[in-house]
Amino acid sequence: MAIRFEDIKDHIGSRVVWDDRADVFTPEAARAIRAKVEERTVVVFPELNLTDAEQLAITNLMGEKVRLTARNNVQSNDEDVYQVTLDEKINPQPEYVLGTFFWHMDGITVDMPPPFATLLSCRIAPDKGGETEFASTYAAYEGLSDEEKGELEGMKAVHSVRASLSPIADAIPEKHRERVLGIGLVKEHPLVWTHESGRKSLVIGTTADHIVGMEVPAGRAMLIRLQEWAAQPAFSLRHKWTKGDFVIWDNTGAMHRAIPYDKSTGRMMHRTSIAGTEAVAA
Repeated sequence: MAIRFEDIKDHIGSRVVWDDRADVFTPEAARAIRAKVEERTVVVFPELNLTDAEQLAITNLMGEKVRLTARNNVQSNDEDVYQVTLDEKINPQPEYVLGTFFWHMDGITVDMPPPFATLLSCRIAPDKGGETEFASTYAAYEGLSDEEKGELEGMKAVHSVRASLSPIADAIPEKHRERVLGIGLVKEHPLVWTHESGRKSLVIGTTADHIVGMEVPAGRAMLIRLQEWAAQPAFSLRHKWTKGDFVIWDNTGAMHRAIPYDKSTGRMMHRTSIAGTEAVAA
């Protein structure tokens, strides 16, 4: 195999090593990378320095790409590549990016299967802040006791963009606050996702507003405890970005969040997504 993988932590993360950069862009490599993403949740390519065309090529080799962009986002580059930035000249509604400071999974409130994977390349890395943290919800589920797993079976949570942006609602200009908070759908998902592979993961994050059939305070407290459990060091990974880094993660089995950073740093990430093949199922 022309590329190799090195585990970063016991339960999450692998680093890609290559002898020839061209070896990353082959169908054989794409199959191996996708399998490693499914196995290790997060795969890191240090300083690969992709162009948009190369990022799209890897995306297309790994699966069908899907556009997952905030409404009214203005992009100056390829429409299939989403620019993650607080620069209002590029992103006139940065509230969506500010919402990524909190644990979440992509595509949980849209009317299609959540994206299988998110692919992010670093174009401008801030000197301070801006790291991305990942938490494996596969490992979090597997680490629960049998009693705890049994308690979660059959439970469902209600997810919405309004819930995910509630921590920053006061920071959204009042003139378009309701429109921003009202995007997406209100979706009901099981807390435990039984994948077609047979593996199970938790479906949690700030989109999860409350648990069906449970008193709201108790349900929200449970959701926060599950987030904290999944984010513990054994199940999570923080990536400090260097310009040119490229990271792929299994969005169906991980939460992620950005460490806050000042918009003056110019932090810029280019994102593509791979379509999901299965809906969230109990």
